[in-house]
Amino acid sequence: MSTWIVFALLLVILFILAVLSIFIVPQQKAFIIERLGKFNRYCSAGLHFRIPVIENIASRIDLRTSQTEFSIDAKTKDNVTVTMEIAAQYRVSTTQGGSQQESGIWRSYYMLQNPVGQMRSYLIDALRSAVPQYTLDEVFDRKDAIAQDVNDQVSGLMVEYGYDVVSTLITSIGLPPDVERSMNSINSAQREKVAAQSLADAERIKVVTEAKAQAEAMEEAGRGIAAQRRAIADGIADSLSVIQESGISAAEANQLFVFTQWTDMMSEFAKSGKQSTVVLSSDFNATTSMFDQMLIAQKAVEKNEPNA
Repeated sequence: MSTWIVFALLLVILFILAVLSIFIVPQQKAFIIERLGKFNRYCSAGLHFRIPVIENIASRIDLRTSQTEFSIDAKTKDNVTVTMEIAAQYRVSTTQGGSQQESGIWRSYYMLQNPVGQMRSYLIDALRSAVPQYTLDEVFDRKDAIAQDVNDQVSGLMVEYGYDVVSTLITSIGLPPDVERSMNSINSAQREKVAAQSLADAERIKVVTEAKAQAEAMEEAGRGIAAQRRAIADGIADSLSVIQESGISAAEANQLFVFTQWTDMMSEFAKSGKQSTVVLSSDFNATTSMFDQMLIAQKAVEKNEPNA
């Protein structure tokens, strides 16, 4: 009976040892195996075996890209202190090297106790050295270039510890309240200046356009007046020719023409609607008398025009 018990115990122990000797490494993981406290090997994804008790899994390394976020204060070239939010993506290097002791997985576990903290220190130091080389406006304009330069610098340092710095991003740049108010005031003043300039340009264009239109209208009016005067002159010449052909002398024709103009003027004066009284001489024997009467009528018209 005792023999069966011992045999059963042996089977149980062997089963437990067999179970302990088998392990599976998930995808995007690497297990570091130590034998009696010393690095022996690391295992990638798949089914693996180890010697129970003698070999143990020292660490499970995640090979996926991770991210760490932090903020720093830095001073620009024009002495403005800015608060920058930083996001850094990193991962364990999968470079093999000449042996497993030279691989990125080995260095990531055995060379640094706090690799993420060390990476942050490198990034903060690099950013605080880079930002003072630029003015505030340049920091905003070139933040991606600054982040890339810092990433290249820190990546070259962290690769020695088994880490690849994939990218470094400046996600936000904060300003002191007084500086932010000043910048908003400056931007507002610039926008008002642009708006005022636009309004002035629009007004100038309007004035120039109106002046051009007025000049063109006056030019056309002048042409019309000139044409009208030519037509009147042609009509007078034709009228005088007809009158002279009827046997009237030139002096009489001139007097008739002047009289006709005088009567036309008086008719137009009467139609104007202005309530004015003009006393004219009834003697129309002399040309000078007719001209005097015409001048009197014209002065009366001009005198009443401002009251229209």
